[in-house]
Amino acid sequence: MSTSCKVLIADKMSGEAETILRERGIGVDVITGMEPAALLASIASYDGLLIRSSSTVTADVLAAATRLKLIGRAGIGVDNVDVAAATARGVVVMNTPFGNAITTAEHAIAMMMALARQIASADRSTRAGKWEKSRFVGMELAGKTLGLVGCGNIGSIVASRAQGLKMRVVVADPFLSLERARELGVERVELADLLARADVISVHTPLNDATRGMIGAAELAAAKPGVRIVNCARGGIVEEGALRDALVSGQVAGAALDVFSTEPPVDNPLLALENVIVTPHLGASTAEAQENVARQVAEQAADFLLAGAVSNAVNMPSITPEEAPLLKPYMALAGHLGSFAGQLTRSGIKAVSIEYEGHVAGLNTRPLTATALAGLLRPMVDSVNAVNAPVVAQQRDIAVSETRHDRRGDYPTLIRVTVTTDNRSREVAGTLFADDKPRIVGIKGIRIDAEPTNHMLYIANRDVPGIIGFLGNTLGGAGLNIATFALGRADAGGDAIALISIDQPLDRETLTIIRAHEGIGQAESLTFD
Repeated sequence: MSTSCKVLIADKMSGEAETILRERGIGVDVITGMEPAALLASIASYDGLLIRSSSTVTADVLAAATRLKLIGRAGIGVDNVDVAAATARGVVVMNTPFGNAITTAEHAIAMMMALARQIASADRSTRAGKWEKSRFVGMELAGKTLGLVGCGNIGSIVASRAQGLKMRVVVADPFLSLERARELGVERVELADLLARADVISVHTPLNDATRGMIGAAELAAAKPGVRIVNCARGGIVEEGALRDALVSGQVAGAALDVFSTEPPVDNPLLALENVIVTPHLGASTAEAQENVARQVAEQAADFLLAGAVSNAVNMPSITPEEAPLLKPYMALAGHLGSFAGQLTRSGIKAVSIEYEGHVAGLNTRPLTATALAGLLRPMVDSVNAVNAPVVAQQRDIAVSETRHDRRGDYPTLIRVTVTTDNRSREVAGTLFADDKPRIVGIKGIRIDAEPTNHMLYIANRDVPGIIGFLGNTLGGAGLNIATFALGRADAGGDAIALISIDQPLDRETLTIIRAHEGIGQAESLTFD
């Protein structure tokens, strides 16, 4: 087991995280409460960073993190991580969406019930020596409509608990399929319909550019008069100034808030209102949840750093620990095919098509596609990998398509990469043999059998006598030993190709001599990791 990886735990979390990492042979430093400057100064020493909500991972921190491969968030929200900057630098960002889902859902239900029965206000009144039964007439939840804005892991649990309270549940979530809505027993509606119908609105979305301020003045004005608002997701999703005005006017009867735009909420006017219940971001704060998220983030980090497994990543396709060893040779193959096409490309890429046939078509192909893209783009873009390659392709207006074929051709498994440029299309295909080593088996529709090696020479020529002898003599004269020599041709006298493995890098002078031969249309020096 490798001990070269090193992880920094920068926020307070259960000691389970450190124990798990050390048991799996990973070095760990636990330094919590670091100022931003201290994190910036020390991050270059680490392959992984585990945080909760206290540390902020900015673009500057990521720029200094020259070794960093992974950021693990023990919790759900990653708004304290510059995910775009992490992706651009090829750093995987993972969270733990299941570890505290039950705890957070239960807190939302508790807040809703406390709000419906005015428990916080009644508690304060009774402690003050009053007995104001008539003042604290509450709302019965049974038969009422709960509107969920977002219905992922936490929202679906809230829906189940609310149904146990005999509430009707409507959901506004563009990512919720009708089939999943039926499974949950909820009604999927548009946000406008939810606002008009819900007696209680509970928010369960991440905070991002699409959700920031999504419940603002217009939405609160369109809501059912006397609605109650619960937010245990992220501050900023409900616009706090608009919420205050609606609470003062009576349009909103009450609000229960566990999260705020600025935390702690210093001088927040919502704190002065009697019809507001607040808690200090306690959604995930149970002993069980703290243990769960610490254990999960450590296991995810170890699986990734040691085996390449990717779980709950927000910026990369997932690869389970079981899939990782199975996909590893295919990822090598996909990377080599992409690299081959990229090293031969000399003009702008318009489109990339990646096809999967046979056994590989039944596997998790999304990480294979990302790996092929990384190989394709690496000759043109610095520091590209499977994390940021899809973003780089999008930024360059490269259309990427992925196709799986049920058919079985000449090989039990096959990956084909076709690159379309401004001038031409180039196709390269590969397979795995019994030894799980990648083989290139087709170039431009011409059959060939070549194993990618560190140093190779690619030749496209006319099928005429003397080419093989010329290449052998030229390489031998330059002191370059030939390891393997793979040949293929379309038909006699037509187009032909060769992939030659050599033991040393090809020098520019020798390549120039080869290119000058009248029978050779293209000669390129290739390298494969």
